Amino acid sequence: MDMKKMMRQAQKMQAQLAQAQEEIKDMEHEATAGGGMVKVVVTGEMMVKSISIDPEAVDPEDVEMLQDMVLAATNEALRGMAEISSARLNSVTGGMNIPGF
Repeated sequence: MDMKKMMRQAQKMQAQLAQAQEEIKDMEHEATAGGGMVKVVVTGEMMVKSISIDPEAVDPEDVEMLQDMVLAATNEALRGMAEISSARLNSVTGGMNIPGF
């Protein structure tokens, strides 16, 4: 196998990975809980961007339910973004497991 060709391919893949990572940074994923009463948006950097709570979800007698809905929506948003990020990176690497990515 031609070593120069292999190095060019590795450099090309590295550039594609860098581009994919930049694209992922700009992505957002939204998840809801409680029939849409709680909405959470996370970024590709796995940061919570926003949380929206329908005023009808606020029941002083049942704060625990609201907490559970916020937690569920947040976890689902993070899980969804992780799947999207993984799919995007796998499209570049062809499913190869590259440490650090």
